[in-house]
Amino acid sequence: MTGPESSDVGVRNEAAAALSDPPLALDRTVALVGLMGSGKTTVGRRLARVLNMSFVDADDEIEAAAGQSVSEIFSQHGEPEFRRGERQVIARLLSGTPHVLATGGGAFIDPETRALMKQRAISVWLKAPLDVLMRRVTRRDHRPLLKLDDPKSVMARLMEQRYPIYAEADITIETGAGPHNAAVDAILAALKERFPA
Repeated sequence: MTGPESSDVGVRNEAAAALSDPPLALDRTVALVGLMGSGKTTVGRRLARVLNMSFVDADDEIEAAAGQSVSEIFSQHGEPEFRRGERQVIARLLSGTPHVLATGGGAFIDPETRALMKQRAISVWLKAPLDVLMRRVTRRDHRPLLKLDDPKSVMARLMEQRYPIYAEADITIETGAGPHNAAVDAILAALKERFPA
């Protein structure tokens, strides 16, 4: 077969080969941390495919365990109760098979959860500027912390409070308005440097 069709098949075969032969064999979970809107879920899904690992979203697991949405847990039980449940769920996830984990914005801020991630995971901070975060988080109205006050003021305050703590992550990836694939490539490069074959 020749022409564009054969070219497409070749590209698909190369992609399949890349996925079946991942560039890294990691013995720990890669945990993505950062503020809401930093791209943890989207980047995480793509990173997991490249690494041939499963992807887990911590908020999805928390909702499944509680039988309630994150917003409902916040409104009915408060943030301390949510953090307690989050801590338990992440501890369970980190004791299982290594995977790519997208965590909620406040997970790494909790001292116990942060200590557990430092012990059992490779933490990657997706660091994004305020204007990029705001463009992303205002697309959907499902973030409890942004319902308390002016969203931009809340986000700026969270950046001030949390960025020094996120800076404790093993790897920091500066992300902007560019494609999520660029963040994936940057994470892969950092992982290869940190864990050479």
